Amino acid sequence: MKKINAYQIASGFAVLFLIISLFFIFTGNLANSGPFLIAFFLSLAFAVRGFSAFKGFAYTIWIFTAVTASMFYPQYFTSAGSFQFKTLIVPLLQIIMFGMGSQMSLNDFTGVIKMPKGVIIGVGSHYIIMPLVAFAISRIFNFPPEIAAGIILIGCVPSGLASNVMSYIAHANLVLAVTIGAVSTLISPFVTPFLMKLLGGQYIEVNFWSMMLDILNMIILPIVAGFIFNLFNENKEKLRSKVIQLTVFFIIILLTDLVFMKTKQADIQGFLMALLKSMSWFYFLPMIGAIVLRHFLKGDKKLMGQILSLISMVGIAVIITIITATGRDSLLKVGALLLVTSLLHNVAGYSLGYGVSWLFGMPEKDRRTVAFEVGMQNGGLASGLALQMGKIATVGLAPAIFGPLMNVTGSALASWWRSKPPMEENEK
Repeated sequence: MKKINAYQIASGFAVLFLIISLFFIFTGNLANSGPFLIAFFLSLAFAVRGFSAFKGFAYTIWIFTAVTASMFYPQYFTSAGSFQFKTLIVPLLQIIMFGMGSQMSLNDFTGVIKMPKGVIIGVGSHYIIMPLVAFAISRIFNFPPEIAAGIILIGCVPSGLASNVMSYIAHANLVLAVTIGAVSTLISPFVTPFLMKLLGGQYIEVNFWSMMLDILNMIILPIVAGFIFNLFNENKEKLRSKVIQLTVFFIIILLTDLVFMKTKQADIQGFLMALLKSMSWFYFLPMIGAIVLRHFLKGDKKLMGQILSLISMVGIAVIITIITATGRDSLLKVGALLLVTSLLHNVAGYSLGYGVSWLFGMPEKDRRTVAFEVGMQNGGLASGLALQMGKIATVGLAPAIFGPLMNVTGSALASWWRSKPPMEENEK
């Protein structure tokens, strides 16, 4: 007789908890269904790890667990005493971006030289298709102005971190995926505020320079810190190369503080204080941290990658949970329709991205890459920008829904493509 393992037992509990939840929902006792829905997702998140075809969905199910808990018990995820949890969003996003940068180097941008056509089509499609689809959705559906602004905001940010993972699973062009994602992120301080002001300015007030500064602080400087960390952690570059790279990174930090000076109308003393602070956090601290960790971890890059990946995954989950709890009331009013429009936005990105790259005669692997890079957005950045606007409970809702949703659709699409090797591989 075959033994029943823990994953199968968890599957049984998941079915039981789902049945109980549905019973309460259909009998009009929605509040009582909360604990059982949470228990259902917890059991399911554990159960799917026992099935190779579904284990990739475990993290997404954990996100649904957190979202469900924050919808039923928002009071536990908004504040503790006088401390507001939403203040954690920007630091968490910076840590996630630092983790991304620490796994990269300037060598990753050689893809721009090797495949300029793919990069131009990918980045161009991303910043044309997603903002215009978002704008169309905001015009067609009668959302309140700040909810509509959130839809446009998620359409104007760079591609999401998960898109590279999906390209890897789907046998797409991973080098192209990394390059498109990196380039779209690096130009986002200029492109995102411009598009947001152009398309979303009718719904909310958009300050171009303020948004540029926020993106530089939340995305670019942490990535620069990650580059510096990687430079000293790997310790493979020659002295001349290190000096050149560190000079480039210093110039980026200097330009960021010049934007700060303009945005905040700061004097020379304020500029110098901001520069000193930026250099301490994003320049010297990564150097010291890399040297110290290299000593203690004995150069174990795999362990370092696992630690940074775990921090990123937990950070994204916490951000989504806080936003959901903060915007619960607004979400109850427009949640179902916002879910449908987010799905429409996401799927349109995949379809149009693939279609445009097909029209330009790109190979199948590159088409899959462009589809993911267009359809998957950086929801964390959109959430951080919504917070900086002081509208996390309204503008931040679309990013909070789009993020988990794109992981579900992206995982499903990547798994389907994985079973169908690209045409050029079949020909070989």
